[in-house]
Amino acid sequence: MRYSGAKIFLEALKKEGVTKVFGYPGGAVLPIFDELYKEKGLSVYLVRHEQNATFAADGYARASGKPGTVLVTSGPGATNTVTGIANAYMDSIPIVVFTGQVSTSLVGSDAFQEVDTTGITRPITKWNRMVKRVEDLAWTIKAGYYIASTGRPGPVVIDLPKDIQVMETEFDYPDKVELRSYKPQYKGHPLQIKKAVEAIKKSKRPVIYAGGGVIHSNASKELIELAEKLQAPITTTLMGLGAVPSGHPLYLGMLGMHGTVYANYAVSHCDLLIAVGARFDDRVTGKVETFAPNAVKIHIDIDPSSISKNVIVDIPIVGDVKEVLRDILPHVSKLDTEEWLEQIEEWKKEHPLRYKNSDDVIKPQYLIEVVSDILGAKESIVTADVGQHQMWVAQYFKFKKPRSFMTSGGLGSMGYAFPAAIGAKIARPDATVVAFVGDGSFQMTLQELASVSEYNVPVKVVIVNNFYLGMVRQWQDLFYDKRYSSVFLAANEKTYIPDFVKLAEAYNVKSLRVEKPSELKSAVKEMLDHDGPFVLDVWVEKEENVLPMVPAGRGLLEMIEGMA
Repeated sequence: MRYSGAKIFLEALKKEGVTKVFGYPGGAVLPIFDELYKEKGLSVYLVRHEQNATFAADGYARASGKPGTVLVTSGPGATNTVTGIANAYMDSIPIVVFTGQVSTSLVGSDAFQEVDTTGITRPITKWNRMVKRVEDLAWTIKAGYYIASTGRPGPVVIDLPKDIQVMETEFDYPDKVELRSYKPQYKGHPLQIKKAVEAIKKSKRPVIYAGGGVIHSNASKELIELAEKLQAPITTTLMGLGAVPSGHPLYLGMLGMHGTVYANYAVSHCDLLIAVGARFDDRVTGKVETFAPNAVKIHIDIDPSSISKNVIVDIPIVGDVKEVLRDILPHVSKLDTEEWLEQIEEWKKEHPLRYKNSDDVIKPQYLIEVVSDILGAKESIVTADVGQHQMWVAQYFKFKKPRSFMTSGGLGSMGYAFPAAIGAKIARPDATVVAFVGDGSFQMTLQELASVSEYNVPVKVVIVNNFYLGMVRQWQDLFYDKRYSSVFLAANEKTYIPDFVKLAEAYNVKSLRVEKPSELKSAVKEMLDHDGPFVLDVWVEKEENVLPMVPAGRGLLEMIEGMA
């Protein structure tokens, strides 16, 4: 049967199991939006900014494990997606972004709303392609979803010239695609696995260091089984939060710049470090030369380019972490770690996460604990923006399951949490979704209050409002003699602009402000009990610092600890 390119686009998405699209229309994609108008099997969520479409698709992908889908127009529509694409690239999130383009006859002529979308996004995509023949459209879409979701996941951009959308051809959707240059390796090399098993058997002070790859691979069960079998402690990266329940006796919390003291101590004194689906990010390692200096390092990762890129490892294993852990598990047994675990328990008692609570002002750490405790065993998803509140969430929220936390890890993009929460809620409507946002971050993407109001997406937004760009202020406090340059966001010490409560109400979204610790619990319960979207503006201690902290360029043992 002959279909137009726009019709082929819709049929291809349905073949891929896509039911939700996040987008914003424009002239270069009107043929597709016209087909979407007639289509009942696909729901389009109209965002208020194209960047938010990519963040929402990102949240959808993280919550569901399936690729998120974005559709925007050419020119500024395409360029507005760049931050979200870069975010997905850094965090290995599968999204497929379809961008409109001027007709093929006009490409290269500086036509109205023409940009070189594939050129702009080439460094931040796993794969991108402009469709130049309608006959290639179905194959390109199939390849896009395949590449985005296999191997190390990542974003794909497919550029769609307007004339391709109206041309017709026979619709023949391929069952699979073969790409000579793309052959993800899922099974680890048997010899490397044997070496890893031998190294594990010799260890008395092992540490398992788990990253986002564990979540992507759905390997939490195998990871915990390995830790329990060996009796080895586990620490996770920011992206790995949720892979291990917070209350697990072998769990050390997060490591790195704002990790727990005992996680950093354990990594620094271990004799074996098993890195699982992690990339040795600089926020984790600190000064590379002092990172796990006495450890044999095993690195399991599906991306060969990540192996020994930042830290030279002794035993690299390229493969899917779930597959590799399954191959390792039958060949290992309990290690003699009793003294090691006793030492770690001592460190936990001597260096717990702590802060001075107050009856007069809401401490941000207390806010996170209250929300976490009230949510309790409920099926929940938490998103966090970037900055101090992100680290407090990582430190104090009690995560119980994988895919229950999402944040902009590698790119550190402010404004991520709110639209990502929308995508997560659409992916998993039965979960309670809470977005922790900074007062600075929220103002970057708050226009999506219109979207949650229109579609009645019951996302709960908690503004951790300290009147500052908090993390920048903290660095200025610690390293720039308190010269607070361009970080105070309010009108004065008692008046914030905008008034978030009035703003939310203007969007027909229920809202509440809390300034006193005594009012916090009841306000959080009111927010969580409300059927629709809700904005809770919580005024917290203005100059609270996130501690512990490893200063940039220092080793993990050079933490600023102190009492927050």
